[in-house]
Amino acid sequence: MSVRTKPPFRADHVGSLLRPPELLAAREDHAQGRIDAVRLAEAEDAAIRDAVRMQREAGLRSATDGEFRRTSWHMDFIYQLGGISPADEKIKVQFHNETGDIEFTTAALGVHDKVRLEHTIFADHFAFLRDAAGDGVTPKLTIPSPNMVHYRGGPASIDPKVYPDIEKFWADLAAAYSEQVRRLGELGCAYLQLDDTSLAYLNDPAQRAMISERGDDAEHLHLRYIRQINASLAGRPEGMNVTTHMCRGNFRSSWTAEGGYDFVAEALFGELDVDGFFLEFDDERSGGFEPLRFVPPGKMVVLGLVTTKHGDLESKDDLKRRIDEAARHVPLDQICLSPQCGFSSTVEGNVLSAEQQAAKLRLIAETAEEVWGRP
Repeated sequence: MSVRTKPPFRADHVGSLLRPPELLAAREDHAQGRIDAVRLAEAEDAAIRDAVRMQREAGLRSATDGEFRRTSWHMDFIYQLGGISPADEKIKVQFHNETGDIEFTTAALGVHDKVRLEHTIFADHFAFLRDAAGDGVTPKLTIPSPNMVHYRGGPASIDPKVYPDIEKFWADLAAAYSEQVRRLGELGCAYLQLDDTSLAYLNDPAQRAMISERGDDAEHLHLRYIRQINASLAGRPEGMNVTTHMCRGNFRSSWTAEGGYDFVAEALFGELDVDGFFLEFDDERSGGFEPLRFVPPGKMVVLGLVTTKHGDLESKDDLKRRIDEAARHVPLDQICLSPQCGFSSTVEGNVLSAEQQAAKLRLIAETAEEVWGRP
């Protein structure tokens, strides 16, 4: 097997990490006015340095900041885009787990003005991570896909007086993202990940029914979204490797959607202009590996075989067996290994310990080395 010299790596992870207790305490102290923003940033800096060290010691060749400066994986970014702000109404999302259902409530978003990039979002986040990563570790920045601006609220979230022609909205959104990507390249970002729930959710018939009810074309929306990502990445800096992670929901070890990748697979793998696909495959909700037959040569598939929903450690033999099954549909040399999602998509985190999180990352690195050589 060829050694990976660029992302995604044989052993990788999605991005978010459990917030350490000291950081959670600092966030609460800041919210209550007991410490200022400088003290909070110092606590974040210390926690990120520890997180980078943990990833390196686990055997990974890339590192994220764990999304430690965010409350959620996507809204902290989206609300910084010009023309977009929280709306008065609330969105309630049903999440499911083995014991029942829980409800996640968040502010809706509204597009009240022309979408634009007013500053380089997360520039300081990446600069700190870049400097903390050190030699031999590639800093990876995760940001939400542009589709996330549209998927949750749909047409109702876009003021028709601002965008009487919806194509103008899509064009402005692509331009804002394209400029963001260009600026990240200037900062030295060589590994960027676009996190996306829409392209995974649309595999679920229940989600497509919901999309139809609100007036969108559920049977073709994934094609619109693929074009949107491609437009956002057009002209990306040379040497920047881009992946996407497709998630079916991740909140406190719970999920929202289900269904294999069959509905979107042919267009997704054949047309989306990214270097690799992080895919959930930790349980039966994600379906089989058959859709991987559409992955073209040169594109990498990062199999999310290790769950972040609980701390029980997977068997290396089971992981290798499932890698072999996937290799019936896409060449083994195009496969990598990762967790199925982040460990803490929101500040609350999933139901496992920091020690279990580190053990899962070590397991991924060790398994990848046994399968492919140095990951």
